[in-house]
Amino acid sequence: MKNTLLGIVLSVVLIGCSEQKEPAAKIAAAPAAKAETRPAGDAGAGKAIAERDCKACHGLDGKGVAPGIPHLAAQRERYLLAALTEYKEVKRTHAALKDLFGRLSEQELRNAVAYYAGQPPVASSSGKDVQHASLLEKGKALAAACAKCHGEDGNSKISGTPGLAGQQPHYLVTAIQEYHQGERKTATMKSMLTGSSRLELENLALYFASQTPVERKAPPFGDPAAGEPLSAVCGGCHGARGVSVDAATPSLAGQDPQYLVKSIKAYRTTRQHWGMQRFVAGLSDKDVDNIVAYYVTQKSRPADSPISAQELAEKCNRCHDAPDNPKLPVPILRGQDKDYLVMALRAYHDGKRESSTMHKMSTIYSNAIIDNIAGYYAGQPRDKR
Repeated sequence: MKNTLLGIVLSVVLIGCSEQKEPAAKIAAAPAAKAETRPAGDAGAGKAIAERDCKACHGLDGKGVAPGIPHLAAQRERYLLAALTEYKEVKRTHAALKDLFGRLSEQELRNAVAYYAGQPPVASSSGKDVQHASLLEKGKALAAACAKCHGEDGNSKISGTPGLAGQQPHYLVTAIQEYHQGERKTATMKSMLTGSSRLELENLALYFASQTPVERKAPPFGDPAAGEPLSAVCGGCHGARGVSVDAATPSLAGQDPQYLVKSIKAYRTTRQHWGMQRFVAGLSDKDVDNIVAYYVTQKSRPADSPISAQELAEKCNRCHDAPDNPKLPVPILRGQDKDYLVMALRAYHDGKRESSTMHKMSTIYSNAIIDNIAGYYAGQPRDKR
């Protein structure tokens, strides 16, 4: 099952009113009726506002003048008004915009929105330099540094070296950082990929997560049958039969036996995790061997992770590429500035922008996924809708 990104289909129920309905129903319908009679924006008057207050950042043609500044040209008028209103009501934070919108009336906002929405689409310069490689292609290039020990596809053939194929991506990033910080004591790992950014490590982790783990034979020690009941406590975090469904918790199924034994026993001495330390403290060496024997013989699989920006966009397009919906004011993403899209998605991810739907959909995505989907949309041509 693939992760869901941003899109969600919302159904709209239209409720009609008649003279026979109760007065309360008429009162409830009144705000909607009033909203329909609000004056439309005057694009001519809006141009004067854009010239005076907006062009320094958004240009008179609606194109952001620097990375991180959104393009407004040919954007949906309904969405632009909703976004500006959120800045005015401080639901979105921006010091300069807060001051500006404190001085503009609602009609002036409508005029400015009408002007920018009516401008022809502009090509996104940020999209021209975007390399539309899949997440896996980016990670595969970095994985070459790991192949000598872990195998090209993450299936290590060296005893004592962990298999990375199918491993959960957030866990892999955390593990690499722990080696870099000296929290895990392996000199070789501490020196590997030290110059890599968090974004690069996430791409690397997503590549290994997508690879298919090989099946392993039972190790020469331990009893898988005896280890199965002992693994019951482990299953609450590491998943049924050692196949984790949590991006931050490692899968144990099909792992290298020597590595698993060493890792479990390390919680008795150097590795820090209060839950694991308490559980391991009650295990004998024989128990550890049996648990390891059980997990080594279990069949693993690739972790759930998106493969390409196009695949992610299919989810987003349910809302963002659909016809303008008066009940769901959402922006067109195609042709938008990449840096702005990254900033916006991270704001939803971190709960700094109010949208329960967007926050829920974006929390499970890493910076690498956000960067990839933003780059994809930045490179798509914008048409006027």
